[in-house]
Amino acid sequence: MSFRTKLLSLVDVILRVPPLFIMDELLRIGLGLPQGDNNYDNSSFQVADTDAGITEEELLTPIIPEYSDTVVQYDAQFYKVFLVTFFKFILSCLGIVAAMCVFMLWTKHLVIVYMYLMSVGIVFVSYWTNVSTMKTVIAAMTANQTASGMNSPVYTSILEDILSLNLGRLLDPSSYGFIVIQNYAIQCMLAFIFTYVHLGPRYPLVQKLLPISFMAPSILAVLPLPLSILHHAPVFAALLPLALVKFVLWYSALAVVQTVYGGYQHARNFVSNFGLSALVETEWMRLNVPTVLRTFWLLRVAEHAASLLADHFSDGQKSQGSLLALTTLFSITKSLLVSGCETLTAVLGMTSIVSYICHYVGCFFQWVLLTEDDDDKSIGTVSAILFYILALQTGLTSLDPDKRFIRLCRNFCLLFTALLHFVHNIVNPLLMSLSASHNPSLHRHIRALAVCAFLILFPASLLAYLWSQHATSTWLLAVSAFSIEVIIKVVVSLMIYSLFLVDAYRSSFWEKLDDYVYYIRAFGNTVEFCFGIFLFFNGAWILVFESGGAIRAVMMCIHAYFNIWCEARAGWSVFMKRRTAVNKINSLPEANTEQLHRLDDVCAICYQEMKSAKITRCNHFFHGVCLRKWLYVQDRCPLCHDILYKVEMDTPRDSSSSEDIGDSGNNEAQNPATEDTNQETEEQLRPSSSSGSSEVGTSEQQQSRNVR
Repeated sequence: MSFRTKLLSLVDVILRVPPLFIMDELLRIGLGLPQGDNNYDNSSFQVADTDAGITEEELLTPIIPEYSDTVVQYDAQFYKVFLVTFFKFILSCLGIVAAMCVFMLWTKHLVIVYMYLMSVGIVFVSYWTNVSTMKTVIAAMTANQTASGMNSPVYTSILEDILSLNLGRLLDPSSYGFIVIQNYAIQCMLAFIFTYVHLGPRYPLVQKLLPISFMAPSILAVLPLPLSILHHAPVFAALLPLALVKFVLWYSALAVVQTVYGGYQHARNFVSNFGLSALVETEWMRLNVPTVLRTFWLLRVAEHAASLLADHFSDGQKSQGSLLALTTLFSITKSLLVSGCETLTAVLGMTSIVSYICHYVGCFFQWVLLTEDDDDKSIGTVSAILFYILALQTGLTSLDPDKRFIRLCRNFCLLFTALLHFVHNIVNPLLMSLSASHNPSLHRHIRALAVCAFLILFPASLLAYLWSQHATSTWLLAVSAFSIEVIIKVVVSLMIYSLFLVDAYRSSFWEKLDDYVYYIRAFGNTVEFCFGIFLFFNGAWILVFESGGAIRAVMMCIHAYFNIWCEARAGWSVFMKRRTAVNKINSLPEANTEQLHRLDDVCAICYQEMKSAKITRCNHFFHGVCLRKWLYVQDRCPLCHDILYKVEMDTPRDSSSSEDIGDSGNNEAQNPATEDTNQETEEQLRPSSSSGSSEVGTSEQQQSRNVR
C-alpha cells in the first residue's frame, strides 16, 4: 500500500470521527430526557377554592362536581417542562439521525459537508472577533473622551494619532491599536480561507468583495467615525459571507435529498441482488468501522485523560513516593475505564479495542503453535460480539461509576475465560493432526502441549484466586463453569491425543480404539451439555432475582435453543446412528482365521491389513469398525452397492459357501471399476492413521459453546 493510499485512508477515518462524538454527547445527556433527581414537584395538579383556602379536612373529603365550589387546576409548569423535554428529545433524535447519515456518506460527499461547515464556522468566528474588536475600540475611545473632559461627542481615532504623530499612544501595548492590527491579520486569514472553501458561486466580483467584507470593521476602526457606525459594522460585514452560506444551503437542499434517496436505492438494489449480509459486510469495509471506532475511543479517552491530569496538577498535588504515584495511576485508569463505557457509542469504541487486542492474542497463539488458519482469525470478531452483548445485558451504561467499574472487570473476566475456549479450538485440531499424521517434529508437539498446560494451569489458578477473594455469586459460578469446562475439554483432547499416539506406534490394527475415542468424547460432550444446562439456570436466576432485561431474556432463549436443544438433538442423533450401526454390524458373521488367510487382502475401506473382519450379505470382507463408520453414511456395500442390512435377515450361509464366495468377493474387491465408483465416499471415511480411529458422525462438537 502506497503512502498516498495510507494517507487518504487516514483522512477518511478522521473525517468520520466527529459524527461519533456528536452521537456520543447526545447519548451522554440522555437524549434530552431528565437525568437523576428532578427538582420539579411531582404533583400534577392542585386543588384550590374559589372563595377561600381549603383545610386539610376538606382535602380529604370527596369532591362532588354537582355541589362543590372547588375546581381542579392543572399546573402549567408541568406542561412547560413536558413540552421542553419533548422538544429536546426530538432534536436529539434528529441530531443522531443526521450524524449517522453524515457518518455513512461517501468520502467526496463528506468533504463537501465539512467544507460547508467550515465556511459557516468561519463566518461566525469572523463576526465574533469583529464584535470583540469593536467593543474594545468603542470602550477605549469613550475612555479617552471622558479623560479629556470633553462634553461633545468627539473621539480620538487611530488615524488622528497617526497624523498627529502621537507615537506614545500608537506604540502603547495596552492601546486598542494593537487589537485592531491583530483583528486585521485574523480577518485576512479568515477571508483567504473562506474564499477557497465556500461552496457558493465564485463570481470575480464576489471573490474580490469577500476580503473587503471581512476586513471592513478593522478598516473602519481606524477612521474617526461615530460610535453607532462602529457598533453596527460587524453585522454589515457578515452579510455577504452569510448570504453565500444561506444560498448554498437552500440551493443544495434538493441535492441532499437526491443523495439520500440515491443511497436508499443503492442499498435496496444491493439487498435484492446480494442479500442484507453482503450489504452490511460491504458497508462495514467501506466505512472502515473498526478503525473509526478505535480512533474515536482513543481520542475520547485521551481528552478525558488530559482533563484529569490538568485537574490533578492544578490542585497542586505532587506525587510523593511510588505508592502515591501508583494510587494516582490506578485512580486515573479506573476513571478512564469508567468514562470509556458510559454511552453506547463509547462501549462500541471499547469493543473495537477489545476486538483488536483479542485478534492479536489469537495471532500470538497461532505463532506459538506454528499454524495459519483463516477461520481462527475470527477470534477478534467473536470476542467483540461477546463483549458488547455482555455490556448490553448487564446494563453497563446505566450503572453508577463504582458499580460500572466492578461490572466491567467481571465482564473482562468472563471474556477472558471465553478466550481460553477459543485458544482450545485452535490447539485441538493441531493435536489431532500431529497424533494422527505421525508427525516427527518434536518441537511442534512440545508447543502444543505447552499451550494445553497453560489452558489447564491458568484457569485453575484463576479459580483459586477468585474463590479466595470473592464471595459466592452468580457471576463467580458462571466464571467457574467456563473455566472447569475448558479444563475438561483440554483433558479430553489430551486423552484422545495420547490414544492416537499409542495407535501410531502399534504394528497391528487397534479395533477398540474407535470405541475408546467415542466414549471419551461422549464424556466430554456430556459434561459440556450439563454445564450448558447449569449456565441456563444460573442466567434464569440472574434474570428473575438480580437484573432482568429484554436483552438477557433473548440471549437466554438463544442459549437454550443452540447450546441445549440443538446439542441434545445432535447428540441423540449420533447415539442412535451409532447404536443402529452397532446392531447392524453385530448381525453380520465374523470371519475366522482360515477365511482371512485364504482372502489374504486388505480392507477395501481403510486399505489396512485385516486381523479380524465382518462378512457382508454379499460376501465381502471389511473391518467391523470401518464398516460401522460406512453405515453412518449409507446402507449399501462399498464394493457392489448391495443392501448390507435388511429387517428380514436371510439364513446364515454355511462356512463353505462363505469361503467360496469370499474368494469371489476378494476378486471383486480388486476390480478397478468398482473401486473407482466408491472412491469418493471411501476417501471421506478413510482414516489418516493406520487404524482409522476417528469416529464419523461422532466428532467433537467444536465451536458450540464459545459464546453463551
